[in-house]
Amino acid sequence: MTDSGTPAVKSVETAFRIIEALHERGGAGVTELASALSFPKSTVHNHLQTLERNEYVVKADDTYRVGCRFLELGAHARDRRPIYEVARPEVDRIAEETGELSGVVVEEHGRGVFLHRAKGERAVHVDTYAGKRIYLHGAALGKAILAHLPEERVDEIVDRHGLPALTENTITDREELAAELAAVRESGIAFDDEERLEGLRSVGAAITGSNGEVLGAISVAGPTTRLREDRFREELPAAVRSAVNVIDLNVTYS
Repeated sequence: MTDSGTPAVKSVETAFRIIEALHERGGAGVTELASALSFPKSTVHNHLQTLERNEYVVKADDTYRVGCRFLELGAHARDRRPIYEVARPEVDRIAEETGELSGVVVEEHGRGVFLHRAKGERAVHVDTYAGKRIYLHGAALGKAILAHLPEERVDEIVDRHGLPALTENTITDREELAAELAAVRESGIAFDDEERLEGLRSVGAAITGSNGEVLGAISVAGPTTRLREDRFREELPAAVRSAVNVIDLNVTYS
C-alpha cells in the first residue's frame, strides 16, 4: 500500500526502483541491479528494455544509464514553479556578492528539492545541483521551510522521513527541532552548523507568499573556515534577508 492508502502498482514501483538504482550508481548492468535490488535478472532485463525503448534509459555495451529524457521532464517541473524565475536572479546575485554557494529550494513530498544553485568565485564543490533532494531538518533552507509550515505538516514530514543523523551535529530529537524552528520563526533566519555536511555551514531564510504560504527558501553556504563569527551570524544573514525581501516583493507585485 502507498502512503495515501491506494493499492500500489508493483510493476511501476519496480521500474522506479530500477531507475533510482541506476541514478545512485551512475549506471549499471542487469546482473548488478538484480543483485542490489534482489529482483530476478529477467525482471530487471525486461524493465530496462522497456525503459530503453521509451527513451528513459540509454545503453552502452552492457551498462544502462538514466537518459536525458528525465532532464526534459525535470526542467518542465522546475519551470512550472513560479518561484524559480523570481528567485534565480537573487540567488545568482548573492552568490556573486558573497563569493560562496547559494541556492533556492522548495518542499515536495516532505523533502527539499533544489531548483537552482549558483557558485561564487570561492564556492566549494559540494553535492548540490538542480533536482538534488535533501532532508529538510539538516539544512538551513530546509529548517527555514519547516519553520513556516503548519505544525501538523511538520509532524507528517517527520513521521514519513524521520530525523536521520546526517552528521554528528544533526538535530535528531523532535523537541530540539521544535525549539530550533521556533527560534527560526522569531529571527527569520535559519542556521546549519555542519548539520548536513561536515565542514559546511549555511544561512537560510524562507520565501513566503502574500497569504503567508511558504514558497521555498534560499541560502548561502560555505566552509567553516570562512563562515566564522560575525560573517556567519551577522553578515550573511543580512545578505540573505536582503535577497528574500526583494524576492518577496517581486512575488507579491509580479
